[in-house]
Amino acid sequence: MQIWVDADACPNVIKDILFRVAERRQIMVTLVANKFLRTPPSRYIKALQVPAGFDVADREITRLAQSGDLVITADIPLAADIIAKGGHVLNPRGETYTKDNIAQHLTMRDFMDQLRGSGVDTGGPAPFNHADRHAFASALERQLQKCIGK
Repeated sequence: MQIWVDADACPNVIKDILFRVAERRQIMVTLVANKFLRTPPSRYIKALQVPAGFDVADREITRLAQSGDLVITADIPLAADIIAKGGHVLNPRGETYTKDNIAQHLTMRDFMDQLRGSGVDTGGPAPFNHADRHAFASALERQLQKCIGK
């Protein structure tokens, strides 16, 4: 099992949690982004820089991730692609995307895109906070227990 991170928009506090988990559990964590990312020195942590462009990082994660891998992303279409490959997906706020709920998330995403396209101000996500960080850390531990049992 490997952890892939859609790192362009991933909060730094989430990356820090993942860095600690990589060392503690000796799991490979790869951050994928279209910009240079600084990572701590570790044999379990690496950064992969992809060319700039729409969904380039998402396509690279989809190409590289294997069944059983865990992907950290808030991108719903990427989550759907990973689930279709047999992977696991967790967003930075601690919500798990599964084959049972991904269609609902895709529908809601499309609906919100239509609203924004028609000029409705839908706001954005709430600011990332301590409760989100805690929810992510807890969900990550549950996911790792389920996948590797350590």
